[in-house]
Amino acid sequence: MFRGIDLETRVYLACGNTDLRKSIDGLAALVQASFQLDPFAPCLYVFCNRQRDKLKILYWEHNGFWLLYRRLEKGRFEWPEASSDKTILISRRELNWLLDGLSLAQQKAHPKVGVRAVI
Repeated sequence: MFRGIDLETRVYLACGNTDLRKSIDGLAALVQASFQLDPFAPCLYVFCNRQRDKLKILYWEHNGFWLLYRRLEKGRFEWPEASSDKTILISRRELNWLLDGLSLAQQKAHPKVGVRAVI
């Protein structure tokens, strides 16, 4: 997706809906003021609209922000509702599920294997 992002990059979802009329400055201010997170940290910040058919992803790289926008022509994203937690931390794998239209609580996904030895 990006040049400087590896699989260990943290991904924060903004629970509930976000006004996607906000652009880079508005989303970065939301990350800092409302979520008490650093918008310049090497993390992905993901926001969804009320209809659950549009996403924006904010990411800082070296000397500027990336802002990605995705719009579904059909269907909706399986997005977490607003709760006491304003954000949730997910893995890149879970982000890929979400972008593919799947739930974050996949029952059929293969679990991550931690063992790296053949013998």
